[in-house]
Amino acid sequence: MAARKTADQWFAEYGESHQHPINKRLHWICVPIIFGCVLGFTWAIPVPEPWQEVVPWFNWTLVAMALALVFYVRLSPALSAGMLFFMSVCYSVLVMLDLFAPWSVGKICVIAFMLAWTGQFIGHILERRQPSFFKDVIFLLVGPAWLMSFIYRRIGQKY
Repeated sequence: MAARKTADQWFAEYGESHQHPINKRLHWICVPIIFGCVLGFTWAIPVPEPWQEVVPWFNWTLVAMALALVFYVRLSPALSAGMLFFMSVCYSVLVMLDLFAPWSVGKICVIAFMLAWTGQFIGHILERRQPSFFKDVIFLLVGPAWLMSFIYRRIGQKY
């Protein structure tokens, strides 16, 4: 069995293709939007009718968040707290969109997702390196944690 990578190993590998300053800025904008949109896509998955009666608060986004949190806790228990906070903010935005937006959450997320990925690919064209997830899909979860690690370092918190 191969040894698990540490957070620093994942971040160093992710950082190799994120050196260009414009690409980095685009990632600060686009990665959180993409992550939130993926949660929005799970929000749009219908919950079976019998389940709604038993657990009316349930939705598939909670399952997606729990699975992501397992990854983040294994990556770094300290960093997982920040990621849980970020996912909670995403969840709150989804609730607000569901209640007040003129369009469905799914439609809003499709549009935002496409725009954010356009920004990501522009950044990687400037970087002249392909996105990390082409190498390993786990980098789709590493990207948001990589950004969170910068916030942790800025406030002097170890991850």
